Amino acid sequence: MKAPLPREEVPEDQTWNLGDLFASDAAWQAALEALDAARASIEPFRGTLHQGAGQLLACLETVEALNERAVLVFTHAHLRNAQDGGNPAYQANAARVAALSARLHASLSFVNSEILDLPPGAVEGYLAQEPALADFRHFLQELLATRPHRLSAQAEEVLAALGTVLAAPGMVYNRSKSSDLKVFPFEDARGEVHPNSFNLYESAWEGHPDAELRRGAWKAFGDGLQGFEHTYAATFATEVQKNVVLARLRGHADAEDFLLQPHKVPRSLYTRIIDTIQCELAPHMQRYARLRQRVLGLDRLYYCDLKAPMDADFHPPVSYEDGCELILEALAVMGPDYLQFMRRAIDERWIDRANNRGKSSGAFCASPYGSHPFILMTWSDSMRNVFTLAHELGHAGHFGLAMRHQRLVNTRPAMPFVEAPSTMNEMLLARHILARSQEPRLRRSVILQVLGTYHHNFVTHLLEAELQRQMYAHAEAGYSITAAVLNQHKGDILQSFWGDTLTLDDTARRTWMRQPHYYMGLYPYTYSVGLVASTAMAQRVELEGAPAVAQWLEVLKAGGTQSPMELLQSAGIDLSTPEPIQAAVSWVGSLIAELEDSFNA
Repeated sequence: MKAPLPREEVPEDQTWNLGDLFASDAAWQAALEALDAARASIEPFRGTLHQGAGQLLACLETVEALNERAVLVFTHAHLRNAQDGGNPAYQANAARVAALSARLHASLSFVNSEILDLPPGAVEGYLAQEPALADFRHFLQELLATRPHRLSAQAEEVLAALGTVLAAPGMVYNRSKSSDLKVFPFEDARGEVHPNSFNLYESAWEGHPDAELRRGAWKAFGDGLQGFEHTYAATFATEVQKNVVLARLRGHADAEDFLLQPHKVPRSLYTRIIDTIQCELAPHMQRYARLRQRVLGLDRLYYCDLKAPMDADFHPPVSYEDGCELILEALAVMGPDYLQFMRRAIDERWIDRANNRGKSSGAFCASPYGSHPFILMTWSDSMRNVFTLAHELGHAGHFGLAMRHQRLVNTRPAMPFVEAPSTMNEMLLARHILARSQEPRLRRSVILQVLGTYHHNFVTHLLEAELQRQMYAHAEAGYSITAAVLNQHKGDILQSFWGDTLTLDDTARRTWMRQPHYYMGLYPYTYSVGLVASTAMAQRVELEGAPAVAQWLEVLKAGGTQSPMELLQSAGIDLSTPEPIQAAVSWVGSLIAELEDSFNA
């Protein structure tokens, strides 16, 4: 297995083309400086929003224009830092945009405060008087909903100015993870030394068929994490305490109530999906774990064995080109326009798949308004990579459609909907492969990939959500969050879910150190919401065909003009009841049953 290359040595065709954002670093620098100067354009509106609908419209259009410029400038710096977080220049530029973002938010903070200070009914009157304000209706209604929790204009401006400080826990975590945390090489029983890194472990070693190598890489990975557990516990604790304090300042019942407000979903959905999936999925996953241990011939099953291939002989390498073609075949059901967008993403270097030192781990899709989406992942010739790319292309297709049909203020839906379009692509890919073949080993291979998606969203991320829930309750009760506390709670959560099927070690207890989601509000549970929705929607597409596709595309085009519950209801999915959650869990159980039959045949 090859060690990651320096960024400058990877082939260009494996990297994204950030020239689509700015032709040169000098052009980006000029845009950053111009944006900083343009903050002054909002000042003439200070103290004037009571003057009428026309003044409010002009102000909101000015804010939106500034934000459009900011999205491009900030995304460019973020992507540069993600492609090589060890580059000092990229680190410096990331810090510069973080500081500018705080200044911009401080400059704009009076706008929301003045809107909320208008007399009751004034905003509704403005909307009736000025037809052009209709584009801002959803934004204004959501803003008015925050009125009970707003602070004074001066306090809001102070908080906005402290943006970089409030974002420090996530910044420290991500910076140290990409630049400082070292996962050292390891030696096998024959004395051969193998390269290792955060990305290399997650992209290759975690799913390696050789138990000795897989567990050797796991130990080296754990040793690397251990050296940072107290630092990461401090950043985790600071993030939690920050949100507890902000929730109290704003008069929320607790931190979860505060963090759920921008999600625009009832708290009952948040609690129902965490509780239902943990309770009803655990027995299925424990059956899966027992099957996995038996098939792999292991004396005991460790956390690092959960992604080992169960049919290694039927896991031939999948080239990037072949993987892309398979995805395009599966997504043809979405229609020619959607498919053409996918082809552009592949052909025009919107995707960065290189394996280089300093690259951000995992995968993501950034969709800057006014440009096109950019996808980051690390390709290692596996079918899992194919599903990951399909997932990120789902984000790209969603925001590509939203950007085409909505202005910036209405592009992004609240977080609980965001993972539905991405996992929808994964479900379409899986169903496409399963529908075209009854060959037992091929079906088994695809089922294992699909179970990988459900494991990722319904287990890995949902158990992250459970840890968040426990840690916020822990902090609300006045207790400290330390590495020992996090290790203990994470271990207990894993043990409760997996029962006696899994042997826990210290590295498993430290898996809270692996994800950046803890610094993104209550993001983890939303993966499960998205997968429940996409499971239901993919089934509708399979049964109904073009009408269901057309309905789904209209939902994607709607962007953020509706709440997540409304968007899903428009797609024919009602998450106000437990039935879609239970149906998705039942589907997982049926996949495991077919897998058991396959290995017992």
